[in-house]
Amino acid sequence: MYNSSLEQFLDLFNWSLAQKSPEANSPQKRVDFIIKVMTRHVFTYINRGLFEKDKITFMLMICFKLLITAKKLTGADVGVFLKAGAG
Repeated sequence: MYNSSLEQFLDLFNWSLAQKSPEANSPQKRVDFIIKVMTRHVFTYINRGLFEKDKITFMLMICFKLLITAKKLTGADVGVFLKAGAG
């Protein structure tokens, strides 16, 4: 039901690079800034176009992905949560 295009994503990415990401001394810090700004911007952009009933699910998906990327959760942890402990 929801569709997004590569062109939309590239627009969001370019906006994140040009507008909001602060400059940094090291390339790794710059990349970290870009990732943080882009994550927030993409979340806000996508969330704006969702039906109310889908917003919580989208927020949970983003939260899980951020926690997995930060190595605070594993895919198995998420699986246990989604299956409510069932096999």
